[in-house]
Amino acid sequence: MDQRGRGGDSRGGDRDRSRRRREREEPEFDERIVHIARTAKVLKGGRTFQFRVVVVVGDNRGRVGMAVGKANEVPEAIRKGIERAKRSMIRVPILDNTIPHEITHRESAALVMLRPAAPGTGVIAGSGTRAVLEAAGVRDILTKSHGSNNILNVTTATFEALKRLKDPREEAKRRGMPLARVMPFWSRSNE
Repeated sequence: MDQRGRGGDSRGGDRDRSRRRREREEPEFDERIVHIARTAKVLKGGRTFQFRVVVVVGDNRGRVGMAVGKANEVPEAIRKGIERAKRSMIRVPILDNTIPHEITHRESAALVMLRPAAPGTGVIAGSGTRAVLEAAGVRDILTKSHGSNNILNVTTATFEALKRLKDPREEAKRRGMPLARVMPFWSRSNE
């Protein structure tokens, strides 16, 4: 019997298998392309162009990674960026859909300030900062970006600031204090 009538040709099966594999992988992480830049290198034969892609990957539950992918083609740069971002993932302490304390971080000339916000505030942030925070699962936060508005530096500053956040439980243990003394004021009233 002819296999093609039942969709049994080998190419279609491989395609379905790879599509199923991709569908299984995709719900795992929220992948966001923050910025695509075309860069040029001038050689004696003319200019050669490459692409730089800033990518943020997160699970929307407290894990986020950020990376830069570079290649001659955009899809290849995106793939490289996503792979590197998955390898650079960190855990972010999230308390009531916001961060546990205020933090400021400088990356080159970009200064990013992150401040916890009341429930229902939403993510008040620019494009690079918003992508990192939403991929991390932060739902309520106030941010301000000073200095340079270079998307790569702003995104990196936000990621590094999240890396430096301290978990209230670990901080209470380190200081030898009860957890209630270390918890932020807005979460103490709930307990």
